[in-house]
Amino acid sequence: MADMYFEDYAVGRAVEVGKVTMTEAEIIDFARRYDPQDFHVDPAKAAHGPFGGIVASGWHTAAAVMRPLVDHYLSPASSLGSPGLEELRWLAPVRPGDVLTIHATVTEARRSGRRPDRGVIHSLIEVTNQDGVLVMTMKPVNLVTCRDGGA
Repeated sequence: MADMYFEDYAVGRAVEVGKVTMTEAEIIDFARRYDPQDFHVDPAKAAHGPFGGIVASGWHTAAAVMRPLVDHYLSPASSLGSPGLEELRWLAPVRPGDVLTIHATVTEARRSGRRPDRGVIHSLIEVTNQDGVLVMTMKPVNLVTCRDGGA
């Protein structure tokens, strides 16, 4: 990815960030470690559960989406981390074999009032499966340095 700075994150900028394939083995492994509910870890019980089969933990989906965001949206030249999310929504189950496509849109960009060498970027992240179903949205806030150094 090309180096990007605050000035490059213009409001309205929309990009496809990447794709992630969710495998049953990864879904079960993640859930066994972090979210061991039957519909995430036990195929037999999940078949008779609320989703009719294994589904990914929402936390797994969020974690899987983070890698493409780091690789293709948050520039290593300017990223200063994040104070958090404004919103995270899991809208539809993510199943083994789903191919998730991640889109990012800059919704707000403002220079920091206290630290003029950096900016605050608000984004809308939308994640769809291979059928175009919106499965997750999140609204992160990121801090990035300014190319002009605050001049």
